[in-house]
Amino acid sequence: MTKAQQTARKKRANGVESRQRILDATVEIAGERGYQGTSIAAVSAKCGLPASSIYWHFADKDDLIAAVIERSFDTWLAEVALPDESQGTPLEQVVAMATKVAKSLVDAPDFLRLGLMLALERRPTEPRGRTVFLQVREVARAKIAETVSKLFPTLDENAVATVTTYAVAGADGLFVQREIDGDAVDLVALFELHARLVFEAATRLAARSGQ
Repeated sequence: MTKAQQTARKKRANGVESRQRILDATVEIAGERGYQGTSIAAVSAKCGLPASSIYWHFADKDDLIAAVIERSFDTWLAEVALPDESQGTPLEQVVAMATKVAKSLVDAPDFLRLGLMLALERRPTEPRGRTVFLQVREVARAKIAETVSKLFPTLDENAVATVTTYAVAGADGLFVQREIDGDAVDLVALFELHARLVFEAATRLAARSGQ
């Protein structure tokens, strides 16, 4: 490897490291102050990099927030998958998946926290972060719907949509409750309970559709 190649590789590595530092700092700032209270200056002070470095990676604050949502979503989405069929009954698989999702939200809640903040706001110009959140949320919703269809093949499209909406809305509510009450809310235990209730509701709908 030539010296020029080594220099280029080092620059890329430094760029990746700087980008991660900026995103990590943004998560902390946004978690404390929300979208409105997050600023490039605050992120710069937190991560120790000049504002010029932040603008080199991101066009503006909105672009930065969108990147935070995208990064954490990729990690979270990996948990929204049923375990292998050998891991137990369909109900046990669903509960195991809910447990993984809940743990991921406890460890890295920034995706849903920031996303819900933006989703509930109404601005004349929609922030890119809100658009990104709604887009990636639809990806997660489609994945959950696919799981429901796989487990309950007799359900029609409307029934699958109903179960999926119920599952997502319940998860949102439990997450918000934990954001309000903190560690007093056992998110993992509540997600397990929610998974059982969703499974029971889907089972009843499937039984009706088979009559």
